[in-house]
Amino acid sequence: MATEGDASDGTPLDEIMADIRSELVRRAAEADRDEHREIFDALEDE
Repeated sequence: MATEGDASDGTPLDEIMADIRSELVRRAAEADRDEHREIFDALEDE
């Protein structure tokens, strides 16, 4: 029986779900940067 921590026995669905999670995290981070661009720019200038 496979467990969550056992990546070697992952199913194709597990791999797809991991890809989806990664993409969602990437998009959320990008949206957060865009929303708070002025803060990031100010921090770069310090």
